[in-house]
Amino acid sequence: MLLVPPRTPGKAPITGGSPVLFPAMPAPQEVTRAPVQSSSMTLTEAKQNGRPVVRLLVTDTDLVQKEPVQFRPMDLERVSKLFEDPFSKDFIERQVKAVKKVGKHYYNGILLKDLPQMMKLLNASASKIEDHRDFIDPVCDIVKLFGLPFLKEKMSDEVTYAQAVAESLSQLGCLMRVPSSQVRIQICTSVASFYNPQSTKLPMDGFQPTNVTYKLQMAEVGGLAETLVLSLAVVENNLQEKLALLKVLQLLSSTTENCKLMARAQAACRICSRLNDSDPSGQLLFRSSEILWNLLENGPKEDVINQLSNIECIYSLKDSFVRLLTSSNRNSDRQMRNDLLVIATLIAENSRPPMIESGFAKQLILFATFSEVKSHNPLVKSLKLLHNHEDFEMKKLLFNMLVVLSKDLSTVQLLCDGKVVLALFNYVKANEKHGVHDWPAARYEDLQLHAIATLTSVAPLLVEDYMTCQGNTRILLFLEWCCSQDSFFGQGNCFHGTGGRGNKHAQMRYSLRLLRSVVSVGDEAVSQDLCDQGAISQLLGIIKKIMASAEAHNDAVLLEIQCDLLFILSAVCETDLHRKELFGTEGVDVVLKLLKTDPTRFHSGLGHNKLIFCTLDCVWSCIIGCFSSEDYFLEKEGMFIILDLLALNLKSMNNLVLGILVEFCDNPKTLPHITTWRGKNDETAPKLLVQLWKQDEEELGVRRDQYGRIIDAKRPLVGQLQEDQELIPMPASSYSIAVMEVAENIRAKIYSVFSKLGFENLPGLSALDYVTLSIISRYLDFKVGEVWCELAAELKAESIRPVTSDQEALDVIESAAENISKLVAAHQTEMIENHQQMELMEEQQKYAEIKVNNKQQEIVLKTWDNFLARTSNYEALKKAKRLQEKSIESSRPKARAQNASVHPTQIPNLNTTVPCGPVVTVESTPTKLTGGPLADTELALRRVPIRGGALQKAKGVKMMD
Repeated sequence: MLLVPPRTPGKAPITGGSPVLFPAMPAPQEVTRAPVQSSSMTLTEAKQNGRPVVRLLVTDTDLVQKEPVQFRPMDLERVSKLFEDPFSKDFIERQVKAVKKVGKHYYNGILLKDLPQMMKLLNASASKIEDHRDFIDPVCDIVKLFGLPFLKEKMSDEVTYAQAVAESLSQLGCLMRVPSSQVRIQICTSVASFYNPQSTKLPMDGFQPTNVTYKLQMAEVGGLAETLVLSLAVVENNLQEKLALLKVLQLLSSTTENCKLMARAQAACRICSRLNDSDPSGQLLFRSSEILWNLLENGPKEDVINQLSNIECIYSLKDSFVRLLTSSNRNSDRQMRNDLLVIATLIAENSRPPMIESGFAKQLILFATFSEVKSHNPLVKSLKLLHNHEDFEMKKLLFNMLVVLSKDLSTVQLLCDGKVVLALFNYVKANEKHGVHDWPAARYEDLQLHAIATLTSVAPLLVEDYMTCQGNTRILLFLEWCCSQDSFFGQGNCFHGTGGRGNKHAQMRYSLRLLRSVVSVGDEAVSQDLCDQGAISQLLGIIKKIMASAEAHNDAVLLEIQCDLLFILSAVCETDLHRKELFGTEGVDVVLKLLKTDPTRFHSGLGHNKLIFCTLDCVWSCIIGCFSSEDYFLEKEGMFIILDLLALNLKSMNNLVLGILVEFCDNPKTLPHITTWRGKNDETAPKLLVQLWKQDEEELGVRRDQYGRIIDAKRPLVGQLQEDQELIPMPASSYSIAVMEVAENIRAKIYSVFSKLGFENLPGLSALDYVTLSIISRYLDFKVGEVWCELAAELKAESIRPVTSDQEALDVIESAAENISKLVAAHQTEMIENHQQMELMEEQQKYAEIKVNNKQQEIVLKTWDNFLARTSNYEALKKAKRLQEKSIESSRPKARAQNASVHPTQIPNLNTTVPCGPVVTVESTPTKLTGGPLADTELALRRVPIRGGALQKAKGVKMMD
């Protein structure tokens, strides 16, 4: 202790990094933090004697610059012998004193190397607590040291002693068996401090604290979380201990590894089954729900849900939820109520029977509908939603629970008794003014869309309730409002409101989904009711408006609405001719416009591919079968559009387009359209069908040679994929592989089209196309033979031997099918040979043309050589002259008339071979003499003067008689 002179009045105290001492004032008013230590007198005696009181002030600099404490390891083995030695094991006071000394010695933290011995000592002390309560405080002191960071001498100590640390922490959790509430709470406190570690009190010379996350990692390795979960059974009857343990488990459940360990110890079941234990503070339910949330989020979700599916857990969950819903007014309780509802929803998704058996499902249906449908149930008699955020979330969660419960048919009666359809239809109406529903506009829109989406799942199960509530009428009126022009505009802020901001597209989208789900059930009463109310014309009007909007805004929501409209029309008109007539020309125009969609949009990702499929389905269901609609479709060149789609060769679409083509072929007016159609490069429809057949066989792996001939006469249609499938005997009611193959590829449909068009004199086919066409023409015979062969193979696989007559019949059928294949193969060979011969003839003809062209060139060259010879060689010229004259003379007639006069036609003595004679060449008079074609050429009537040797008009010449 340092002493300084008394402070001079009027001077400021000295400040700085060094400690400053002030003398005592005559009447001191300040209280010192600790008494002044003195070897001879106390503070009171010092004041009485008038001596100055000295107070030590410690600055921040002193706190940082603490001198390291010299630490000497303690011989823990010697302390442990006190408990093991038979002569000293009964010296309780001595043992307690030794344990206290150990706790004080390691007040700054436990060395990693001393941890096993420390744990051994702790276990020995804890085992004596039941008989000797004096050990409680020393044990708590040592357990408290586990909350401090462990100390290491080397950087490698963390790895070296990792296994020992993990085992020690696991044994620490096992100490929860000690029958002492103080020890248990201290264990929980120490483990909780792993997540908020305390710093060492003083730095120790030669030792460093371990990493902050070291103990957390070792706790995971040692399975501390699993041990603490198993300790829940020990603390069931002590609320304080249970809350402390749940707090620790809540911290531990923040990691995936700990959640796995806790799930292995059935933590979800153990915690959920005790949710209703008495707890005035509410901490039990809060921490338990948090642990369950962490387990579901971080742990093995399936295992946790299976544990929560226990009937006891569901009863506990139900009671807790009902209690929070009916009797809690705090905002935190409402949030916890919603958390429990989410957990219940996850359980219902995995296992619904326990929810039904416990009555929880019935109560949830009641809570979901009580505000829309009046009920006399005492649970909801005085219950009222406050329209705050928590109640709004609960309402949405209850709607979601209805969807989950509807997936189990055993809940249909509960949904019917709870009048769910009527309650949900309360939202299928035009939105009224703000404030009428007590919900804000955005929240009411969210609830409305969510309710309609819930009806989409519930209504198909309760068709009778749907018809009782006049569901079709409500939906059609709601759709009429969606198409109207009023002041309402959607907010589009919620999940279900996607694409609905500033319009009513979201409401239209989900109402059409609802109508689609009900119509898809196939109930005739629903379809007839829609038709009676004029739904077909109304839906066609809606789709026209949507198409106009979709052209301006390429939106996925609008495309989905069009798909739903087409699906509904297809489902309503599919089986009734009168409804197809109501579809009429207006519907055909709509379909044709949609079929003309740009093919480049099919892969845009917005949904044009779905739209074209729905349009083709609408053609099949609403047009085919009604002759007036078919004729109008053909008049508008609809068949050309169908063939254009087929020419795109989209594998996912070919089967459907060919099916439509086959159905249209029943109309005799269709065949001229098919034969008239031309594709790219003047491609014809038969050519296109043959190419599709070849492509399909290539994908199936059917064996053909380079010309398309049959190779396997026994199985001419079987592909490699079908051969690789193992033959499995099937019951008589099941389709075999050969029969199923007909529906899986397009060959049967191509055969059906050719059977209408014919197999001869088809335009645009080459010789090799006719080779393939010969197989197509025999497709039915080949398929019948294939089925019989498959039947014989199944009998052989089942070790069934037919009677003699049946076996002979099978042999005859197999041989007949093989003979047909061989006959077709021979015919194909003949066609190929004829084709090759024709090609050879064409090649020879081409060579002949080339040869004639070369010969003509030779003649021209020879003529030129003769001409050059006549001009350069006089003898050759004379010889040619003689030959010419001889030829001329021989060409003249021998007999002449007596009185005829003969005039020579040649000039004698010419040395040329060019034909010459008295020939005068008259050239045309120049225009400058005649004045042009429009000049007056009657020169005989006029006297034209001659000037300069040319005939020209003279203006001064007078005409003379």
